[in-house]
Amino acid sequence: MPELPEVEVIRRDLEKEVVGREIRSVEVRNTKNAMRVIRRHRRRRDLEDPLAGATVTAVDRRGKYLVFHLHADADLALVVHLGMSGQLLQSAAGAGYENHTHVVLDLVGGGQLRFVDPRTFGEMFVTTTGEDGEVKELRRLGLDPLEDQLTWQHFSKFLSDHKMKLKSLLMDQRFVAGIGNIYSDEILYLAGLHPSRACDTLSDTEVRRLYRAMQEVLQEAIRHRGTSADDEQYRDLYGAAGDHRSFLQVYQREGQPCRRCRTAIERGRWSNRSTYFCPKCQV
Repeated sequence: MPELPEVEVIRRDLEKEVVGREIRSVEVRNTKNAMRVIRRHRRRRDLEDPLAGATVTAVDRRGKYLVFHLHADADLALVVHLGMSGQLLQSAAGAGYENHTHVVLDLVGGGQLRFVDPRTFGEMFVTTTGEDGEVKELRRLGLDPLEDQLTWQHFSKFLSDHKMKLKSLLMDQRFVAGIGNIYSDEILYLAGLHPSRACDTLSDTEVRRLYRAMQEVLQEAIRHRGTSADDEQYRDLYGAAGDHRSFLQVYQREGQPCRRCRTAIERGRWSNRSTYFCPKCQV
């Protein structure tokens, strides 16, 4: 599943390619699962009609969600979540459709944005924004580890208020928005913390290490344009795979030597997900 770094890479590409451009038309295609992709709407035209003629004024990210801010008759936003296998691809108008292309946005001046999603856990929907520019459907999301300014002392208070295991809390979108299975493992490895540690047992030094590790891991993954794992379903706006896989320290490296201590990386299950860690370096 694309996580914060992958979505941020796409957001930055969209900022260059579509901000200031008008959407000529939108087509929710007659594919088998297209209505599942726009499941918050009853009809295709509920997504198509409000977007036609609107201009993209900005593209933001909230956790794993992309938010296209639109200038139209009202303060509209197009919200996109890539789910487990979703791709948002820039294509030429005359190019053939890839399998599972469910929604097509035709742009004035040439080119299209296409939403491709084989497993259809992703979604697109149109909504209005509040006076603060926020999307009400996303208010439940927790802090953004790259956008929200937070001291480590405040972060420590958040941690101590929870008695969950670290792995579970990092993946809880109501606490931290955007971190999933890949980067929770990588963050905990860099911080030297075991995924089964209880949140309220960390010392001040460990809290600082965890806070720094979040910033460093996510920023490094963005520099390498995200991680395309075994299924290689993540693609950036231009259809290219991310380069960060070769820089992963523990994720999907079961049985391989730890890059610090040479102990074999182990795999367990926390939060009902495969979890990779070094049994010696992470305590």
